[in-house]
Amino acid sequence: MPDIVISELAIYPVKSMRQVQLHASQIHLGGLKNDRRWMVVDPQGVMITQRKVARLCLIQPRLTNPEIDCSLLLEAPGMPQIKIGIPDDSIICNVRVWNDHCRAHDAGDEIAKWLSQFLNLECRLVYFPDNEIRIVDQDYAQPNDHTAFSDGFPILLISQASLNDLNSRMREDIPMTRFRPNIVVSGCEPFAEDNWKKIKAGNVNFRIVKPCSRCIIPNIDIDTAERCDEPTKTLITYRKRDNKIFFGQNVIADGEGRLDVGMTVLLV
Repeated sequence: MPDIVISELAIYPVKSMRQVQLHASQIHLGGLKNDRRWMVVDPQGVMITQRKVARLCLIQPRLTNPEIDCSLLLEAPGMPQIKIGIPDDSIICNVRVWNDHCRAHDAGDEIAKWLSQFLNLECRLVYFPDNEIRIVDQDYAQPNDHTAFSDGFPILLISQASLNDLNSRMREDIPMTRFRPNIVVSGCEPFAEDNWKKIKAGNVNFRIVKPCSRCIIPNIDIDTAERCDEPTKTLITYRKRDNKIFFGQNVIADGEGRLDVGMTVLLV
């Protein structure tokens, strides 16, 4: 039986914007370093995602000082590049991710105008500061488990075999990026991850805590921002349970360390 290995690593520095692929990443108790530290919000501080504004998928973030902090360069079609440094605490705002309320630092008027122009709605960019704690749903987690601006859990894992199985059932393949995983593994059977409880990679142990129920975001073409019927139309035929569609597993790290593409994943 072949080894199970990490075949892809990715972070999403700005919630609902495009991914940044990595060859290696530091793992903290809150997930991969620099993942979902930024978020676009409406004037009331409520998160804005691709569910509401599909054009977010066209914005490419790049980390300008990844070893130091989560400073950004943003690029979008028809827009000039814009750099964003880590904001100080001069403007602290209350923001909401689903039903969770957090304190965040506002990134200023320049980026707010840039985003509002591209997305064609009034919005602002906020940063999740180092001293803020957002506890993970305690129905599935331990008291110290936390995350930043992710939907609910710090890490999403999907096997390449699961995507291959899905694509074999559809007329056209879709890329893994539409499912927005942090860790992609290869070398296992399709949906083997559904049955995992604990895994280890390098010196870090992980708990598989909850199947990921999918929304409409995977139906958005990340190159055009157009919405279509797939993959939901196909997934509903064989991945539906309790009126939800499941694809991928939510994961929590039990320690800190480093992950590398090509690293072996052990089932504990």
